Amino acid sequence: MRRRLIQTVLPLLFCLFPLAAAVVIAAAIEPIARAFYLRHITAMDTVILSLGSTLFVLQMIWTFRALRWVGPGFDERGDAWLSSLAQAAEWFPLLGLLGTVAAILQTFSSMSDTVTPREIITRYAPAITATGSGLFMALINILPTWLVTAGRELIRKLGGEAPREPGRPLSPSGERSAPRPDSVSHSILTAEVGQR
Repeated sequence: MRRRLIQTVLPLLFCLFPLAAAVVIAAAIEPIARAFYLRHITAMDTVILSLGSTLFVLQMIWTFRALRWVGPGFDERGDAWLSSLAQAAEWFPLLGLLGTVAAILQTFSSMSDTVTPREIITRYAPAITATGSGLFMALINILPTWLVTAGRELIRKLGGEAPREPGRPLSPSGERSAPRPDSVSHSILTAEVGQR
């Protein structure tokens, strides 16, 4: 039971955390602001939300794999991918800023003596939604990498293994070497993997 909890249930629960965080953040936005955002989604918002969602799903797949105990330690084969995908999250505020600048240019280029405040707000709305989309996608896309680091340490502690030494050497392939098999949990975890 404990092995199953450590190997399968905990990684799954950890992977649900960023999704739950995204839902909580979206729900915490004031209803009027959320309704305004949903009424004014632009093509730039669609690009940001599509890319961000795709990136998020890919990261969550790699996160689940990274939190699974395989053999003598965690499956670290995808760590480089996770790191690269997390760095890609930095693009979203930049895409949001690009949408913001484009919307401001649109607003100012259409100004005349007869423009009404309502027209200004309508033309300026994409600036606000693009910024919001970029920040939201950046926020949810930085969570998976942090989750792997925190989740692995918690799984190690719950499994009875000493936390990883910060200076654990890299293997010749550039990955972190496996944890030392000096704990009871290591024996429990590896025994089940060997039975499969």
